[in-house]
Amino acid sequence: MFIHLGGEKIIRTSELVGIFDLSIEKTSKVTKQFTSRAEEASRVEVIGEEECKSLVVTLDKVYYSPISSATLKKRAHHLYVNG
Repeated sequence: MFIHLGGEKIIRTSELVGIFDLSIEKTSKVTKQFTSRAEEASRVEVIGEEECKSLVVTLDKVYYSPISSATLKKRAHHLYVNG
Protein backbone atom coordinates (compact mmCIF):
# COMPACT_ATOMS: atom_id res chain seq x y z
CA MET A 1 0.00 0.00 0.00
CA PHE A 2 1.04 3.59 -0.53
CA ILE A 3 0.45 6.95 1.12
CA HIS A 4 0.48 10.31 -0.67
CA LEU A 5 2.58 12.89 1.22
CA GLY A 6 1.80 15.87 -0.99
CA GLY A 7 3.04 17.16 -4.33
CA GLU A 8 4.07 14.17 -6.38
CA LYS A 9 5.53 12.22 -3.45
CA ILE A 10 4.15 8.79 -2.59
CA ILE A 11 5.78 6.30 -0.21
CA ARG A 12 5.15 2.68 0.70
CA THR A 13 3.36 2.34 4.03
CA SER A 14 5.81 -0.41 4.93
CA GLU A 15 8.58 2.24 4.99
CA LEU A 16 6.65 4.56 7.32
CA VAL A 17 8.09 4.99 10.82
CA GLY A 18 6.14 8.02 12.06
CA ILE A 19 4.10 11.10 11.23
CA PHE A 20 4.57 14.18 13.42
CA ASP A 21 3.27 17.72 13.58
CA LEU A 22 6.07 20.07 12.56
CA SER A 23 5.80 21.92 15.88
CA ILE A 24 7.62 18.98 17.49
CA GLU A 25 10.80 20.16 15.79
CA LYS A 26 10.57 23.47 17.63
CA THR A 27 9.78 22.00 21.04
CA SER A 28 11.98 18.90 21.12
CA LYS A 29 15.76 19.13 21.21
CA VAL A 30 16.05 15.44 20.34
CA THR A 31 13.86 15.87 17.26
CA LYS A 32 15.89 18.87 16.12
CA GLN A 33 19.11 16.85 16.50
CA PHE A 34 17.55 13.97 14.56
CA THR A 35 16.47 16.18 11.66
CA SER A 36 19.82 18.00 11.64
CA ARG A 37 21.69 14.69 11.35
CA ALA A 38 19.34 13.51 8.63
CA GLU A 39 19.99 16.75 6.74
CA GLU A 40 23.77 16.34 7.11
CA ALA A 41 23.42 12.83 5.62
CA SER A 42 21.32 14.21 2.70
CA ARG A 43 18.27 12.25 3.87
CA VAL A 44 15.82 15.15 4.02
CA GLU A 45 13.31 16.07 1.33
CA VAL A 46 11.00 19.07 1.35
CA ILE A 47 7.85 18.33 -0.62
CA GLY A 48 6.47 21.15 -2.75
CA GLU A 49 6.74 24.88 -2.25
CA GLU A 50 3.92 25.31 0.26
CA GLU A 51 4.47 25.81 3.97
CA CYS A 52 5.46 22.54 5.65
CA LYS A 53 3.03 21.26 8.28
CA SER A 54 4.30 17.79 9.14
CA LEU A 55 7.38 15.68 9.48
CA VAL A 56 7.23 12.18 8.02
CA VAL A 57 9.95 9.74 9.04
CA THR A 58 10.61 6.66 6.92
CA LEU A 59 13.25 3.97 7.12
CA ASP A 60 15.73 6.01 5.10
CA LYS A 61 14.42 9.54 4.72
CA VAL A 62 12.75 12.43 6.49
CA TYR A 63 10.09 14.33 4.55
CA TYR A 64 8.71 17.80 5.27
CA SER A 65 5.13 17.65 3.99
CA PRO A 66 2.66 20.47 3.27
CA ILE A 67 -0.17 18.18 4.41
CA SER A 68 -1.16 18.28 8.08
CA SER A 69 -0.11 15.41 10.30
CA ALA A 70 -3.78 14.77 11.17
CA THR A 71 -4.66 14.26 7.50
CA LEU A 72 -1.66 12.03 6.88
CA LYS A 73 -2.46 9.95 9.96
CA LYS A 74 -6.05 9.51 8.75
CA ARG A 75 -4.77 8.36 5.36
CA ALA A 76 -2.36 5.90 6.96
CA HIS A 77 -5.00 4.61 9.38
CA HIS A 78 -7.49 4.17 6.54
CA LEU A 79 -4.93 2.09 4.62
CA TYR A 80 -4.16 -0.13 7.60
CA VAL A 81 -7.82 -0.68 8.52
CA ASN A 82 -9.12 -1.16 4.97
CA GLY A 83 -5.98 -2.54 3.31
